[in-house]
Amino acid sequence: MSLNLRQIEVFRAVMTTGSIRGASELLFVSQPAVSRLLSHTESRVGFALFERIKGRLYATPEAKKLFHEIERMYQGVQRVNELAQELAENREGILNIVSSPSIGQMMIPQAIAAFREAHPQVKLTFQYLGYAPLKERLLHHQADLGVTILPVDHPNLDVTPLAQGQLVCICPYNHPLSRLSTLTLADMRPYPLISYDRATPFGVIVERMYEVADEVLKSAIEVGSPQNACSLVQAGAGIALVDEFSVRNWPTHQLIVRPVVNAPVLQANLVHPRFDPLSTLAQRFVRVLRELMQRQGFESPHDTGPALGTALAEAAH
Repeated sequence: MSLNLRQIEVFRAVMTTGSIRGASELLFVSQPAVSRLLSHTESRVGFALFERIKGRLYATPEAKKLFHEIERMYQGVQRVNELAQELAENREGILNIVSSPSIGQMMIPQAIAAFREAHPQVKLTFQYLGYAPLKERLLHHQADLGVTILPVDHPNLDVTPLAQGQLVCICPYNHPLSRLSTLTLADMRPYPLISYDRATPFGVIVERMYEVADEVLKSAIEVGSPQNACSLVQAGAGIALVDEFSVRNWPTHQLIVRPVVNAPVLQANLVHPRFDPLSTLAQRFVRVLRELMQRQGFESPHDTGPALGTALAEAAH
């Protein structure tokens, strides 16, 4: 029942070109040879791959399903060839990085720019992603390392703390809250709050913060990310609680930032496949990123506490 690579190649050629003649031209073999191998393939699998009507071939439903899987295989082969070419062209290596948006909008690009000054021949790829696709990329070895402020718990991923920052309040310039050096949630109560869906990780953080302070959480606007919240605050739509990493991405003259009493601590983590040690290039990039975070004033990491960590992990899943 199993097909060899030549049979798969001929079947794909016929499916792609739609005829025996087209397949023979594509593969540089005779039409009789293609026809014989195709008939042998049908005998091997035990069902018809094509219906022959008035001299033309029409793929059967079974052939279409088989072709779909073969195309996936060929895409994998193409990726292997592309990677081999990239490795040949980039003798010093390739580094694939993913991150959450809070870290990815400015901090990772700044680290990449600094890294390339010392390693101009290294090819880098970078994307900032949501929690689920970021985790999937790492698990499928489509990225060498990731940086996220959400907790990642998976037996095949290794997590290392990088830096930490708190949740802070942001408001527009000339806002009444800008006159206070430190805020409480009670101080924020009179003003429209831009917050997050309570089923999201950031929604969990804000909700838990209000519960601990025995305050009622009332959202005037709900958004999908702290970056969305920053945009709305800048537009004058209200105030918001965002992480310090996101605030550092924003021009300082466009928002007022104030610390909040008993604000939870968020931790930036390095994540990579557990059974693939970080390459020398990846280790060098991490050093550059750590130094950048230190220069920007982020504190060394420590445990944020099991209650918050558990809540965030549940929300992230």
